[in-house]
Amino acid sequence: MTFMSLPSRWRKSTRSATATNCVEIGQAPGLIGIRDTKNRDGGTLVVSPAAFRSFLTAIRADKLQ
Repeated sequence: MTFMSLPSRWRKSTRSATATNCVEIGQAPGLIGIRDTKNRDGGTLVVSPAAFRSFLTAIRADKLQ
């Protein structure tokens, strides 16, 4: 089994303002972590930086439905 270090610093979008129904993004070497702000201990989705960039590109191009 490979041990991965999860991010220690997390942030949510400034566009979220005071909203509580958000996700947070954290970075660690070689990975991006994504978690729910309402349930931070509920698990973390971990993806590669390349996969996260592709996801953001698709969002910005309005290709997700």
